[in-house]
Parts: sequence; structure tokens; C-alpha cells
Amino acid sequence: MAITLGANQYGKAETRLVTVRRDGQDRHHITDLNVSIALRGDMTASHLHGDNAQVVPTDTQKNTVFAFAREAPVGEIEDFALRLGRHFVGSFDHITSARVMIDQYGWDRIEDHPHAFRRSSDEKRTTAVTVAGDQAWVVSGLTDLVVLKSTGSEFHGYPRDRYTTLPETTDRVLATAVTARWRYQRLDVDWGTTFDSARAALLRAFATTHSLALQQTLYAMGEAVLAGHESIAEVRLSLPNKHHFVVDLSPFGLDNPNEVFHAADRPYGLIEGSVVRDDAADEGLAWDTLATF
Repeated sequence: MAITLGANQYGKAETRLVTVRRDGQDRHHITDLNVSIALRGDMTASHLHGDNAQVVPTDTQKNTVFAFAREAPVGEIEDFALRLGRHFVGSFDHITSARVMIDQYGWDRIEDHPHAFRRSSDEKRTTAVTVAGDQAWVVSGLTDLVVLKSTGSEFHGYPRDRYTTLPETTDRVLATAVTARWRYQRLDVDWGTTFDSARAALLRAFATTHSLALQQTLYAMGEAVLAGHESIAEVRLSLPNKHHFVVDLSPFGLDNPNEVFHAADRPYGLIEGSVVRDDAADEGLAWDTLATF
């Protein structure tokens, strides 16, 4: 039996980068990022013999992130990730591909103060860029977009067995924390405008779809993004069902017409799926090493 080295990669994970862009003396703009880099190539000698001749130190990768942020404005996270990925593939012959993943945290001004901010929410804008040779693929999206609708959702008609206790309902609270990732078909995209528009489409579909199942809502959300953005080939969504159970108040002589709920954080249903154009371009390495959803 032969033992061989399988697929591998390495890099610097979660480099925290904050930049302050100054307009004149007082007006500042914050960019807050978490940057992770993974490099691939022939690393056999390092794994088998501890020979690091082909290993670009992860500390060098971290320093490159900081230096690139100073040499030119960070701009849109997709452009920053493309710059970094192309640098590593173009600068080191033995690096065959680079994956750069970026989370961006949002900050809002405090009462339009020129240099005071508050963290807007746990929601993060994301991108994952893969560069291999002269090709590149971009998957962008968001995580932790928490949404809730207090009516307009039903759940019934499911199979029942002796373990089923969940009552059917025609009026329930529907809540989730959206993770959405969309794969672009090309690179000549206005990243910021498209992100804002895709996010708005997700929210609009969640709000306006009369939901008979969270699966139905998932499809409607993905369909809305594709319908409004021809540059996007595929949308993948992960929707944990943040259950809100009606509390039985009858022991206290009280009714409860869907007004008092117990919000349960776990266990939870997890609904995941993708919505794809039937003529979508080849995905290449777009999803490679990235969690499916």
C-alpha cells in the first residue's frame, strides 16, 4: 500500500484590517475587514521533508495585506481580493492558485458625526476570490442578515408519524439569519452597486413572498437575485429557521392569539439550497475549498 500526499493548501487566516480614509481634516471613512488567504502549489517537499523553499511565509501574506491597503485605497472588497490573489500567483512561480476570502463589517456614523461611528449589526458583506493563472472567479454575498416577518407564513401538509408533535399552522412567525453567496459570471461588474441591489432583492422577496415553507422562500429569494442581475450565475442560500413557538397561556386563564412567543435558538431547522441559471457559465474554481453554502 502506497501513502501519498493529498490536496493541500496553506495561508494566513483572519488578518484584521481597519483603514481610515480622511477627507480633509475631519471627515473620516472606516473600512473594517477580516482577510483570509490560502495558497496552493507544489508543497510536497515541505510536507514530506520540512523543506520550506516553496513556502511563502504566512507572516509575509499578512504584511502584504497591510501594505496593499496603504499603497492604494482598498475600494470594493472584490477588487482588493483580486489584487491580492493576482499578486501571489504572479509573484511566485510555484504558487498555482490563491484564494482570498474577505468579510467586511459595517459601521454607521453617530448622528452624522465626521469621525465617530457605531457598529451597524452582526451582518457582514463577504467575498471569496480565486485566482489561477490568468483566470479568476468571484463569489460574493453576505452572512448574518437577520430577518423576521410576524405573519404571512404557514406550515402544514407534512407527513406525520408517531413521533410528530408539531401542530400545523396557517399563521406563524418566520425568522432566519440569511447566509447568501452568489457566483458572478464575469469580472466587469460594479461590485458595490450589485451587492446593494442583490441584498435589496433578497429582502424584498423575503418580505413579499407568502410562505408555505422556508424552502419556498429560499427559492423566491434566489430567483429574485438572478432575475435582476444578469451578471450573477448562481445563488446559494443557507437559512436557519429561528423558531418562534406560541406560548400556551391557558394554565393562567389567558388566551394567546399569536402575540406571545418563545424564541428558541436551538435545535433549529436548517434549509439550504441553490438557484441556478440554466445557461450559467462554467463555475471553474469558484466554489473550490469554499463551504458549499
